[in-house]
Amino acid sequence: MSQRSTEKSQYDLGLTGVLEDETVVPVPTTSSAAFVDEPPDGGWVAWSQIIPGHIANMMSWGYGTGFSVFQLYYKETYHFPTAQISWVGSIQIFLCFLVGMISGRLSDAGYSRLLYASGATLTIFGMFMTSLVDGTYWQILLAQGFCNGIGGGLMFMPATANITTYFKKKRSLAVAFNGCGSSTGAILFPAVVQFLTPQIGFPWAVRVCGFISMFLATIGFCLLKPRKLRRVPAPILDWGAFRNVPFTTFCAGAFLIYFSLFTMLIYINSFAREVIGLSQLESINFVLITNAVAMPARPIFGYLADRYIGAVNTFGLSCIGLGIMAFGWMGVHKRADMYAYSVIMGFVNGAAQGIFSSAVSTFVHDVRKMGTWIGMAFALCGFATLAGPPTMGAIIDICGGKYLWAQLWVGVTIVAGGILILVSARLAKRKSDKTF
Repeated sequence: MSQRSTEKSQYDLGLTGVLEDETVVPVPTTSSAAFVDEPPDGGWVAWSQIIPGHIANMMSWGYGTGFSVFQLYYKETYHFPTAQISWVGSIQIFLCFLVGMISGRLSDAGYSRLLYASGATLTIFGMFMTSLVDGTYWQILLAQGFCNGIGGGLMFMPATANITTYFKKKRSLAVAFNGCGSSTGAILFPAVVQFLTPQIGFPWAVRVCGFISMFLATIGFCLLKPRKLRRVPAPILDWGAFRNVPFTTFCAGAFLIYFSLFTMLIYINSFAREVIGLSQLESINFVLITNAVAMPARPIFGYLADRYIGAVNTFGLSCIGLGIMAFGWMGVHKRADMYAYSVIMGFVNGAAQGIFSSAVSTFVHDVRKMGTWIGMAFALCGFATLAGPPTMGAIIDICGGKYLWAQLWVGVTIVAGGILILVSARLAKRKSDKTF
């Protein structure tokens, strides 16, 4: 195979919106055979890989972003301060980001199935341990914050990265369906906890989540089939990436966005209960609605980004729209307002989250550094999610339970981040004719 053909195959396989830390090249079937440089881009085996990826996203991001139902329960049952409870959800999401970067590299080394099984086991263990807590804060933090966070990070990245090796032309669609698992999980697990707690109690409601996850993870593990690929080592970190001004500007904007993005999802349930005055059972509806409408938004905006305005511009505009929705949150005072707001906010939020990985990958010109750069961006966003929800909780506590200044803070940070994202696209456009 010619050098040009080899480089092309490496580019086709490596340019994804997911964490891939090494350039992958298929292993030849015989010592004299040429490398097969095209993914199958279809067929049962390829499409079936979406199932374990979808399940992994359900158990990691879905369970994490559905933390609002747990936050409300812990606050009303154990009377913890809002900011203190928020640390549990923040650590869970943060570890998904951070550990996902590490598990992505290990999956490239051929440990995808081991990571998937280990992550699923730890996640399910965390669920059952959560069901045994007696109201002690450190028990909740260890079980739900650390166990579920580390387990989710080990599980979701290998399954997601595996999908990209099977697709080229249909890769965005496949990854979009995979990412919808976060919305599926954020609908399923909060609904189970909220609706079963009055019937069988909180401990057994959480155990039901564990049994469901056990069943789903078994299916996912059986279907997970990583391709046999030869890996060329890539750098773990590339500090030179931050000499790229557009990329650095993008990372700064993403940090501000993710500082407040998950707070809207985590606090919407508490807001409906404490401010609007709805029942605990009805308040869960807004979590379910928000995540349900986010599902179609992901593939829709992915298509618009690929076809018309570019991933970075789409991400920036979506985030500005999400920031505007945060300002609109201040005008929600009635039950009907809450339902309408949940629908629109959920759709815009799905658009913003769904296009993030593709937007980051747009700045990477050397495919050998694709996973490294994306991983660094994810790690920065992980630190943002660690601090964001507790900050909003502290603002709410300082204001005596009122959400106004916290809502203003969320809106300002997300809009400012969205503007920086658009600026990064303009800076990158000056150096290239590529659509950003």
